[in-house]
Amino acid sequence: MRQAAEQSAVLERARKRLASALDVLEAAINRRREHDRQRGELEAQIQAFGTDRSRLAGELDHARANLSSLEATNREVAQRLDQAVDTIRAVLEAQER
Repeated sequence: MRQAAEQSAVLERARKRLASALDVLEAAINRRREHDRQRGELEAQIQAFGTDRSRLAGELDHARANLSSLEATNREVAQRLDQAVDTIRAVLEAQER
C-alpha cells in the first residue's frame, strides 16, 4: 500500500513537471509567433518605405526639372522686360527731343 502511495506521489510530481514544461514550451511558442508576426510587419513597413522612397525620388526629380524650367522662363521674361523698358525709355526720350 505504501509503495502504491509513493508511486502515486512520484507520478503526480512527474505530471506537474510535465505540465510546467508544457506551459514553458507554449509560452516560448507564443513568443516566437509574436516575434514572427512583428518581423512580418516590419518587413512590410520596410517594403512600403522603399516604395515611398522611389515615388518621392521621382517626384523630386520632376520638381527639379520644373524648377529648372521656371528659372529659365524667369530669366527670359526678365530679359524681355528689360528690353521693353529700354524700348519705352528710348521712345520717351525721342518724343522729348
